Amino acid sequence: MNDSTGFVPPPYPYDRLDKFAPFGAAMPGGLVDLSIGTPCDPPLAAVVEALSSSNSERGYPPSIGTEPLRRAIQGWLQRRFGVEATLGQIAACVGTKEFVATTPQFLKLRTPSRDTVLYPAVAYPTYEMGAILAGCRPVAVPANPDGSINLSAIDPADAARALMLWVNSPSNPTGALSDLEAAAAWGRANGVPVFSDECYVEFTWDGPPRTILEHGMQGVVAVHSLSKRSNLAGLRVGFYVGDDELVTYLKEVRKHVGMLVPGPAQAAGAVALGDDAHVQAQRDRYRFRLERLAAVLHAWSGLDIPMPAGSFYLWFDAEDGWAFAERLAREGGALVSPGDFYGAGGAQNVRAAVVQPDDRIELIATRLGVH
Repeated sequence: MNDSTGFVPPPYPYDRLDKFAPFGAAMPGGLVDLSIGTPCDPPLAAVVEALSSSNSERGYPPSIGTEPLRRAIQGWLQRRFGVEATLGQIAACVGTKEFVATTPQFLKLRTPSRDTVLYPAVAYPTYEMGAILAGCRPVAVPANPDGSINLSAIDPADAARALMLWVNSPSNPTGALSDLEAAAAWGRANGVPVFSDECYVEFTWDGPPRTILEHGMQGVVAVHSLSKRSNLAGLRVGFYVGDDELVTYLKEVRKHVGMLVPGPAQAAGAVALGDDAHVQAQRDRYRFRLERLAAVLHAWSGLDIPMPAGSFYLWFDAEDGWAFAERLAREGGALVSPGDFYGAGGAQNVRAAVVQPDDRIELIATRLGVH
């Protein structure tokens, strides 16, 4: 922040990686980009069909989500988690990144006496940026040794000023799972709404998928996306579910802002949420790629490359994230994310997203001399 010029947006983190891209681009087969969690696999054919046959492109779609989409969300929550939600507790959002970035400013209008956004210290950078854009204090919450959020480390003075707490389980970038029951209880005890970003929940490897909604709706909102689950990042279909008062408030504010998921995308989202088989197939793909890439990077570097508890990212200690990223780009023609993109606590780490087809991961192995 600069008093004379106003807010100056910081460089977008991934733009800083551009200097390494030419190393891979110069190799036969080109760059293999493992830096951004952009799905590469085809979506369900019925979803693509729904996009072209919904007959919903002429009119304005409802900001809260069409009834078919919300009923599909309702059915998925019941099937996957045994959670019963009313249609009034469910609403659509234009992907979840915009929801993460804009919700603090809407909550600040609702509760102007509070000014602090709590979020995991090693995390998706939009939690912090959403706080900054709302004119709030971003306060990072340290992690436990297993990577889960350490609620006991929250300063009572920060809790008293907190507008909201973000939790992210499975975590981007670490893949760690947090105790969502404890997070819900902490929020209720401190009068702080808890927003649980669960967009990687279908890719939970340690035990069953978990949602904060299993521990009651009061004071909590779960945020979900079809981008990862169904390979639909380009459609921007997300949704949020939870506390009646919070969801109703956000629905009403967002109507005024014109936050509308396009009608054809909503129709496609309803189809995607009704099918579980394609998600299992995607789980199998990601699990195979995680194991293969971990083996390749370990054989080449000698580093310990642990499997995540969830998500489709490998997160590991490389001592110097930027040095490792440059070496891998030069020798393997692959782009990965230095861990400091996700907070200062990740400076020694690297995140690799297994979002390239199997043959592209094998191309990296070949370049690195790993068989």
